[in-house]
Amino acid sequence: MSLDDTDLFGAAAAGGAGGGGPASLPPLAVRMRPRSVEEVRGQGDVLRPGSPLRRLIEGSGGAAGPISAILWGPPGTGKTTLAHLVATAADREFVELSAVTAGVKDVRAVMEHANRARDMYGRQTVLFLDEIHRFTKAQQDALLPGVENRQVVLVAATTENPSFSVIAPLLSRSMLVTLVPLTDEEVADVLTSAVADERGLDAAYDLHDDAREHLVRLAGGDARRALTFLEAAAGVAEDALAAGAERPDVLPITLARTEQAVAHAAVRYDRTGDQHYDVASALIKSMRGSDVDAALHYLARMLEAGEDPRFIARRIVIAASEDVGLADPTALQTAVAAMHAVAQIGMPEARIILAQAVVHNALAPKSNAAYTGINEAIADVRAGRGGAVPAHLRGSGYAGAARLGHGKGYVYSHDAPDAVAAQQYLPDDLAGTTDYYRPTDRGFESRLQERWTWLKGRLGRAPGADEERPGR
Repeated sequence: MSLDDTDLFGAAAAGGAGGGGPASLPPLAVRMRPRSVEEVRGQGDVLRPGSPLRRLIEGSGGAAGPISAILWGPPGTGKTTLAHLVATAADREFVELSAVTAGVKDVRAVMEHANRARDMYGRQTVLFLDEIHRFTKAQQDALLPGVENRQVVLVAATTENPSFSVIAPLLSRSMLVTLVPLTDEEVADVLTSAVADERGLDAAYDLHDDAREHLVRLAGGDARRALTFLEAAAGVAEDALAAGAERPDVLPITLARTEQAVAHAAVRYDRTGDQHYDVASALIKSMRGSDVDAALHYLARMLEAGEDPRFIARRIVIAASEDVGLADPTALQTAVAAMHAVAQIGMPEARIILAQAVVHNALAPKSNAAYTGINEAIADVRAGRGGAVPAHLRGSGYAGAARLGHGKGYVYSHDAPDAVAAQQYLPDDLAGTTDYYRPTDRGFESRLQERWTWLKGRLGRAPGADEERPGR
């Protein structure tokens, strides 16, 4: 179905306390949307006087005109609010599309409308595109001409890292604004204002301090969530009135009523978005840092959010090799066993298996010697280091190999004492200068460090050929 101008550009829903009773009111979070920069809570850094976003809102884009913006941040941090301010503060046209439902045809309709608004009324159009990360590359390409020619000022919102979800040409034509979750104090201020403001609860309720603290804790820096929970708690307070009882002028919102309204906190985790990578990263870094409690916390967050346990298991396997390595070779065995077990068993029992692997990884001594070793070797190869394979190591199992000298002088290791043949294995340009594997003195690898030192001596790569062979 095509969208005509009425569909795209119809009047905004009326706010405030009027309009036919509570059932017709917009949600509290919509009614309390800031009407000016001064009312915005949080984001002080990106809204400081003279900042690019502040100048865009104030309409002082300079001689070149206003530049488009991509607002990146978690839910409830003010992306939609800031887009409205960009439009209203400078008396611009405002058009809102959602990437969930809009397509290329809708984008082109916006561009046509923007041209008419500019040519007929001299007004600039702000296109607010929510969830731009859901647009395909082709759909994002359709935005480019309008952004580049400043047919529209694009204000796009995303909860995912734009580096991964927005095409490079669009990124280069826009300023990237990173928004952060509100602090607890800022969320508490939002709640206090909503209770008192005539657009909100209009001082008809008394939000108890412990109830406010509970709402702040559940909000997790998300102003919209805080206001949604507050509205639900106010509804519970209304429902608690005895049948036929007269409503008092001020109705208390207690902790018990707040807890009743909000059964439990929703986990702040988008398993298809940026939170997915952040929490997974925190799990890995907590295991690497040997903090078992933190690692189990992030594991629980991923599981409660519905993350695929097979994805978690694969990350644990990687960490077992990258961060634990040969300091405890059994960590990789545990992780691989967990990966296979999780695939066979599934949730909810898989949580126990994953927890065992996480605890093993976190408690194990750590070594990244194998990880750094292969990275350095790859770097040398990419840099062009590493000449021809020494002739005595080349394959000799085909006709003509002997004539080429392949395999000549090779010493079969099992014929040498301790099965260690003193001969050159590295290419000429790396022999004598390369030290990729540097064992740590932690865990089992301390024994490997001793053996590797002895082996290098027997191979003629380091002093120590006459030392006694270390135990295995």
